[in-house]
Amino acid sequence: MRLMRDEHITTIGRCYACKRTFGFIPATVTTITIDPDTGLPPGMTVLGTQREPTAEALARSVEETVCPDCVNRARRFAESAQPSALQFETWSRGTPDGD
Repeated sequence: MRLMRDEHITTIGRCYACKRTFGFIPATVTTITIDPDTGLPPGMTVLGTQREPTAEALARSVEETVCPDCVNRARRFAESAQPSALQFETWSRGTPDGD
């Protein structure tokens, strides 16, 4: 597969999350779909819960760019927010001769 020459041109844009300006290649930048009416991804509520997005919300949604720093912060947050496996003390039953 041959990439078009324009796909390698660096573009300057603004990160949706931190609002900083950064350079990116449009074909490889991370984007997030945002409903401009709510400022949230379609189907996300202000409480952070998910629901089925409406057809109208999907139709008016736009792709917004996110800088690599914010992507890494989100990844680290998701990893730290995951509950760790519960650790249980193991009880030794001892040996049959009473040890």
